[in-house]
Amino acid sequence: MPRRGRPAGPTGPVLTRALSILDAFTATRPVLNLSQLASLADMPLSTAHRLIAELVVWGALERDESGGYRIGLRLWELGALAPRGQGLRERALPFLEDLSQITRENVQLAVREGTDVVFVERIAGTGAVPVLTRAGGRFALTATGVGLVLLAHAPTEVQDDVLSGHIERYTQRTVTDPSRLRNMLADVRTNGFSISDRQVTMDSLSVGAPVQDHRGHVAAAVSLVIRHGTASPHAIVPLVRTSARAIGRALAKPY
Repeated sequence: MPRRGRPAGPTGPVLTRALSILDAFTATRPVLNLSQLASLADMPLSTAHRLIAELVVWGALERDESGGYRIGLRLWELGALAPRGQGLRERALPFLEDLSQITRENVQLAVREGTDVVFVERIAGTGAVPVLTRAGGRFALTATGVGLVLLAHAPTEVQDDVLSGHIERYTQRTVTDPSRLRNMLADVRTNGFSISDRQVTMDSLSVGAPVQDHRGHVAAAVSLVIRHGTASPHAIVPLVRTSARAIGRALAKPY
């Protein structure tokens, strides 16, 4: 999955080196020991030990019973203050829950950060198809339903950056050709929704729609992920678009 640019190595300032330690954690490696952190952050063991100790005292890291380190609750508390995350999630959650209850499928809400999708919320339906995404996780803009929506409405320079770089292939149906992707993005803007057909896993299909704020800007995207073959994507488009419009109206209301 996409990662943010890694901060400078051992010669960088203290804050940059501390961030490189935090950046070493991912969904697939949530617990790391001292040696692993020093290696992944590209710094001497002694430097890593000192910075990790400071991060533990502050609450950014916690030490578990085995001596490994994991992200601390202090960072979660700060992350909850991000308006594009928690504020958006709180306003969108009732409509996401409604969509989940109606369909019993996976419902997702995401925003764009740079050239990545960041998932703000995901509700897993009963018996729904397994997905690779998670709340707080990042993914490529080019493959998912929400990603295609967000990329379609991103500034031209962001689209050029994404389409001129490496495009991750997840299945044999993942679209990696830049010209074809540009045509898909144009269709998303014209039609008001996206369809990602088996682009992430071979058993899933996703329909996404844009969430517009009071200025008409696309602030987020919502999607429904179903098991491929269980329903026509065009049959669920109205449900997803209705939820997206409802969330947009909720965003326009004053706190």
